Order: sequence, then structure tokens, then C-alpha cells
Amino acid sequence: MSKHEATGSGGGAAPTPRPRRKRVVLADARAPVTVLRTAIELEEQTSWAEEVVRGFIRTQFRTAAALAALVLLIFGALPLLFFLLPDMARVTLAGVALPWVLLGILPFPLLFGIGYWYNVLAERHERDFVDMVEK
Repeated sequence: MSKHEATGSGGGAAPTPRPRRKRVVLADARAPVTVLRTAIELEEQTSWAEEVVRGFIRTQFRTAAALAALVLLIFGALPLLFFLLPDMARVTLAGVALPWVLLGILPFPLLFGIGYWYNVLAERHERDFVDMVEK
């Protein structure tokens, strides 16, 4: 096979079809006007858009603060529990004192779980925000 035949530029090869022309449209006329208006207001940072974004940030902050308070409550209560119930501090699991197990092992899966929970809630808030903006 010659070089011309391999590339398709030989005399006997069928010409390759030209790609179809595509129409480029700057704005979709079928798009709802409110979505476009909301996007423009967010881009221009109007007072309404600033309030919407502020509300979204407040929601995310409240979620983070509530879960941080939960972590502080749980880990702050453990030393208090062992102080108030000294017999519980003497309990052992597999030869390891219960306070060491609760304060040395429990934090890792608990923090992972709360971090995962926060991520789920944050993504839900983001979806709600996008849904509200697109209405």
C-alpha cells in the first residue's frame, strides 16, 4: 500500500464527507427569563443577590457551628463523666482502660462520621441554593 492510499488522498479513494455546519447561538430563547435574570443579578451583586448569598453562607455557618458544638459537647462530656463516675474510669476493655479507649480510639470514627454528615448537609444546602436561584 502506498503512502497516498494509506492517508486516503489517493486518486481512487472516496472523498471524506465535510462536517455539518453547526449553528452557534449566544442565548437560548427557550430558557426561562427568571433564571437569566437571577444569574445576572448574582453576577452584578445587586442587594437582593447579596442577601441571597449571605443567607446561604449563614446556613452553611449554622450547620458547621452546630456540628462543632456537638463534637465539643461529646468530647467535653467524657472527662466530666469520668470525673463524676470514677468507677467507670476503672473499667477495662481487652486490658485497656475505658477512658483510653474512648478518648484515644472513639474520636477518629466519630469525627469521620460527623465530617461526612457535614458534607452531606453542605451539599444539600448548595443544591437548595441552586434550585432557588434557578426558579
